[in-house]
Amino acid sequence: MATEDDDARLGEKTAVAARLERDLKLAAGLRRSAAADPVHAAERDQLRAWQAARLAATYPGLLETPRYRPAAEFFLSDLYGPKDFSARDAEVERILPMLVKALPLSGLNTLALAVELDALSEDLDAGMLDALRARGEAMRIDAPAYALAYRTVGRRSARLRQIQLIVDTGEALEALARKPWVAGALALMKGPAHLAGLGELHEFLECGFSTFKRMGKADEFIEQIETEETLLMNRWLAS
Repeated sequence: MATEDDDARLGEKTAVAARLERDLKLAAGLRRSAAADPVHAAERDQLRAWQAARLAATYPGLLETPRYRPAAEFFLSDLYGPKDFSARDAEVERILPMLVKALPLSGLNTLALAVELDALSEDLDAGMLDALRARGEAMRIDAPAYALAYRTVGRRSARLRQIQLIVDTGEALEALARKPWVAGALALMKGPAHLAGLGELHEFLECGFSTFKRMGKADEFIEQIETEETLLMNRWLAS
């Protein structure tokens, strides 16, 4: 017999699942729009490659520190970088009802935060590309062109939300990494997940968990990214 606590948890999971479904559809729509024109698709790849190089140049200390390197690489590729999440998101959308039942609220919320970050980044990137195209700079991006496009797009509240999502996702992964049952559950899921065509989703969850598990306390790591990204945002918006 369901208790009030069970009902409350189910209500929270249902709300998180609704957010997840909304952001999956938003990200998929933006990716389809970008891929519809081969030139625009190439420009998107160019922007993402430039941003990946920028991220690596911004955080050499994290990437060169053994304790932080795996988590930094995960953040700069799987959360806040150029990686294409189409396969992962398609898997999540396909089995969303099952995920609501199978994942604890903390795991479902971590996934929802990551997908929201991806959807918002896709949206902001689309605006950046429009601004770069207007100046004929979409395929030859440099620091001044990027800063000007960033300021043209504006959207400070969306940029602040993007940074907050980075923080929230990092904190959620740190909390998940402290749960002793997660490692065993992910190990048991590995074979069935790949057989069921859910390899991308499993690899995302396993990589995020394992990197934060190895790192341990993540507050300094997350704080450095939050501070640097906020400083850059303010500089670009004011440039």
